[in-house]
Amino acid sequence: MIRELTGAYALFTKSTTYLLRVTETGHLEHVYYGPAIHVDDDTVTALSETHAFTPGNTNPLDDEKTFSLEDICLEMSAYGKGDVREPFLEITYTDGSRTSDFRFEKAVIREGGPSLQTLPCSYGAADTLTVTLWDENHGIALELGYHVYEEADVITRTAVLRNLSKKAIDIDRLLSLQLDASSGRPWRLTTFTGAWGREMSRTDIPVTAGKYVNASYNGTSSNRANPFCMLSDPSATEDTGRVYGFNLVYSGNHYECAELSSYGKLRFSAGINPTGFQWKLLPGASFEAPEAVMTCSDQGFNGMSQNMHRFVRKHIVRGTWRDKPRPILLNSWEACYFDITERKLLRLAKAGAEAGCELFVIDDGWFGKRNDDTSSLGDWVANKKKLPHGLAGIASKINDLGLACGIWVEPEMVNVNSDLYRKHPDWAVDIPDQHHTEGRSQRILDFSREDVRSYIIDAMSKIFSTPGISYVKWDMNRTFTDYYSRKLPAGRQGEMSHRYIMGLYEVMGTLTERFPDTLFEGCASGGNRTDLGILCYFPQIWGSDNTDALCRAEIQNGYSYGYPMSVIAAHVSDVPNHQTLRKTPLSTRFNVASFGVLGYECNLTDMSKEERDEIAMQIARYKEWRDVFFHGSFYRGRSFSGTITASPATPVSDGAPANSNIMEWTVVSEDRSRAAGMLLQTLVLPNTQFQFYQARGLMPEARYHFYNVPHRPNIKDFGGLINAVSPVHIRQNSAAHELVSRIVKMDGEREDYHVCGDILMHCGIRLRPAFSGTGIDERV
Repeated sequence: MIRELTGAYALFTKSTTYLLRVTETGHLEHVYYGPAIHVDDDTVTALSETHAFTPGNTNPLDDEKTFSLEDICLEMSAYGKGDVREPFLEITYTDGSRTSDFRFEKAVIREGGPSLQTLPCSYGAADTLTVTLWDENHGIALELGYHVYEEADVITRTAVLRNLSKKAIDIDRLLSLQLDASSGRPWRLTTFTGAWGREMSRTDIPVTAGKYVNASYNGTSSNRANPFCMLSDPSATEDTGRVYGFNLVYSGNHYECAELSSYGKLRFSAGINPTGFQWKLLPGASFEAPEAVMTCSDQGFNGMSQNMHRFVRKHIVRGTWRDKPRPILLNSWEACYFDITERKLLRLAKAGAEAGCELFVIDDGWFGKRNDDTSSLGDWVANKKKLPHGLAGIASKINDLGLACGIWVEPEMVNVNSDLYRKHPDWAVDIPDQHHTEGRSQRILDFSREDVRSYIIDAMSKIFSTPGISYVKWDMNRTFTDYYSRKLPAGRQGEMSHRYIMGLYEVMGTLTERFPDTLFEGCASGGNRTDLGILCYFPQIWGSDNTDALCRAEIQNGYSYGYPMSVIAAHVSDVPNHQTLRKTPLSTRFNVASFGVLGYECNLTDMSKEERDEIAMQIARYKEWRDVFFHGSFYRGRSFSGTITASPATPVSDGAPANSNIMEWTVVSEDRSRAAGMLLQTLVLPNTQFQFYQARGLMPEARYHFYNVPHRPNIKDFGGLINAVSPVHIRQNSAAHELVSRIVKMDGEREDYHVCGDILMHCGIRLRPAFSGTGIDERV
């Protein structure tokens, strides 16, 4: 809901309130964003700051001497009129000047949400407030959109710049979100950084002075710095305290900045990374910034996460697969790599079908002369030596086994050693007559070009229309270098990276519309492009190439802060793990993967009968609980590394210190009658007789029973590696144990249930609710 007040506007979600007002000088002032409050004109007056001019500062107008733009909370800002903090907007005008002065012109309230022409955006908003600001010196309009998602407790922001003058301008920066705060409270900025194989590592930074930046210049949203960020009270835990969450609906170079001014005001801004960016906006044209997402909760990090999860599930993910639980797949990659034949694939698929898998995915190596990663990207024709009957032939045989069939593609890339590159070398992103910086023996196709996009749409349409193909894994495996498009003039090369992303969205949008029933999964060297932009087209993403259970637990825990687990694919793979060489029990690998979109990436044909039988039992158990995992609400408890902080004593996750030995998760069904929990321990601690599991998200007035299945590990399973590795690895391979409890609500009669989990024998488990109240069985 949105209400107009006297010179002010109030936005309401179920649990939050957002206030902004127009100052006497026509500037747009931010007044309040936080837990829901009563709002009327007196509230706005009471919460608005009384400004006093500070010596040494400048006035925004000659006749306005009561305040400086440096010491006021604003909805947007630009350099040139006294605000020297991080700007929202930077423009270079034809005379070389860079001062902008945007003042309030009008505001319109309407039903519905955002509508962008060049970028994907959310859908299903209740109401929208559009505020138009006008720079009379240059004839430029800036439209700020505020879109309210009441039930999700989310407000999204859009920004559109319109050049209504007769002269071209150069946009050097146009961000999507600016949020100023003057509460005087200390702040903690949380970002999620990493690299290939160790995505989404949580990092906490106390914001005490200066400027902190989280950004990507990879050409993607990147595994180095995900666009999702949080601001919180330093004392906030998983379940208590004020937490704000922010994200971008964008898959390219992004920029987030938290700055504390000289006067104690915090500014958080987010949008397209201004590094390397410039856009020439011609007369009559407009430029759209990506949509920004923000939410607030006083219920700690879990409360904030629940808001984000509801929003992504219902207002970002769309299409046929939005609400459909995903099939359990078996992927050929780690079993075969490039060495595939029809016989080998069918043998593996048959084993998968017998275990209960529902989808078989033919990964890399099926096309052109693709025997390694140095050739054939771009040559999207089946290799008849490997697949004598082509894609249609093997898909039909896989379907006959009772399995759906999927394939891997990497449409954005080309190998120099390919027929496509030999025919169209100019289609690749490189700088003419200069040495190119190669990556993974491949180059990036220039999706800013219409001819390239048309070719890829046609080539992929032929593949995706193959009878029997119903799943596509869309990969993208290198960092952008040598940004350059041969179709852009020299003075407009700063547009290339953003034009690429717009072109990518056009291709993805066209193909997903043509094939609405195909399940698409995004991938970019694992989690190099896990973002809300991709999720507008693909309902799930391969979050990391690292399938080691302990590593994956930390990675999935990181993702869970901003993304629902129903969009993160997670696989059970072989041991020793191909990324870490660690051996973990099969049950451990399953228990971690089951909290995401479950799949298998192991060679079932090399496994013992006992292992295949265990996998069949896992899959059968998961199918009974799949609805809970997919539709349920996810809660974090304790976590391994917790957080990297400037002060190791900073509490996280219920006051537990950093580097906890326990990972604790709970997922609760929509009606809260069923739940699954996991307690994962990294290292054995001698002479510790029990551990407690804290259930979250249950109904305090209901009575639940907790169950788990004891598991007796074979110590010989750990012997080989212990004798073959360094002492550091011995510690890592000391046993990992977890408890996965199925919680069943009791309504007079005992319901049928199936339980699963691992627990080290001789280690007692105490089950304890995370809230006070009665009606919980506590068993040892």
